[in-house]
Amino acid sequence: MRSSIRDINMADSGKQKIEWVRKNMPILRSLENEFSETKPFSGVRVSISVHLEAKTAYMAKVFAAGGAEVSVTGSNPLSTQDDIAAALASDGLDVYAWYGATKEEYEEHINLVLGYKPNIIIDDGGDLVHLLHTSRTELLPHIMGGCEETTTGIIRLKAMESEGVLKFPMVAVNNAYCKYLFDNRYGTGQSVWDGINRTTNLIVAGKDVVVIGYGWCGKGIAMRAKGMGANVIVCEIDAIKAAEAIMDGFKVMPMKEAAKHGDIFITVTGCNRVIHSDHYKVMKDGAILCNAGHFDVEICLPELEAMAVEKKEQRKNIMGYRMEDGRWINILAEGRLVNLAAGDGHPAEIMDMSFALQTLSAEYMVKNYSKLGNRVVDVPDEIDKRVANMKLNSWGIKIDELTEEQIKYLGSWN
Repeated sequence: MRSSIRDINMADSGKQKIEWVRKNMPILRSLENEFSETKPFSGVRVSISVHLEAKTAYMAKVFAAGGAEVSVTGSNPLSTQDDIAAALASDGLDVYAWYGATKEEYEEHINLVLGYKPNIIIDDGGDLVHLLHTSRTELLPHIMGGCEETTTGIIRLKAMESEGVLKFPMVAVNNAYCKYLFDNRYGTGQSVWDGINRTTNLIVAGKDVVVIGYGWCGKGIAMRAKGMGANVIVCEIDAIKAAEAIMDGFKVMPMKEAAKHGDIFITVTGCNRVIHSDHYKVMKDGAILCNAGHFDVEICLPELEAMAVEKKEQRKNIMGYRMEDGRWINILAEGRLVNLAAGDGHPAEIMDMSFALQTLSAEYMVKNYSKLGNRVVDVPDEIDKRVANMKLNSWGIKIDELTEEQIKYLGSWN
């Protein structure tokens, strides 16, 4: 076994978790059965860098069922679950990850998974792509292409494409309708609050909740906060999204003003330094800050560290910082992705759709990479619709179809 994990003896616990999500991921189960027969990834090496918990593990096993040689690492040091890593390693997959990896260990794990000389990469945030274009360019001849899971990764890919430096095609899985309408809105909306609630054990009703960023993830977080009785304030830089938030029933104001009112702050922008020293100066005593964006740069911790006169763990995954005037500001999960660093991530049924998109988009890439060009590629419409139909089928729900007469009518102009 070439894996680098904490403890192989934890495998039984991990297998139990994987089996639970498997039972609750009917789309992936169907694809596992299909791939076991068709073997679309036969002879293909697939390297995965996604938050390493049970749903990701099951996706990796579906790739393996399709004939792929699979290697896996995590995309965040605090989201890897060691028993899941052990379970995959015990099943013969190469795994390089453990919970709480240092920056150096995390980078080593990313490099080890790339050392596998992958043909297809499944990336979450763009770390694999970044290394392949910087320190691991010798591996580029092996790459067919890959898929990107999250908004932050798409932002990085689009920047590379616009500069003309992207060396292979990448499918923007995050931009599929079935991804952002369901995963980003309902998955993030629920899992972020799962992480906050289990970590703080505090009530949400009656509190002022500040959601910074009103994209699809922000919409889901705000919607769930409203449902739990919070007073929701939205901060935005986009006038259209700000107007939408107003019409959705939320207050909108600049972050400098919102900083004075918030009890709970959630960043979900994909940008850096969203909360910084100007905001810390005016926050309430006991304010709770967390991040739902991919990288731990949205809450500027170095500035908070510099301002604090005392730093003390308040509770597991809550670090308190005392200001000179006695106020405490609390950071959840080190400012990392709160729904994974302090929770179990998105519900299994949500990731069933997202990871179905990943596996089908990877199959599409294997078949078509040579004619796609070095660019960011949309998920084909037929894949998006197939996943939606598979979801409806798993619920036992049927929908109407257009008649020939209706199709003709919709296609006419006269």
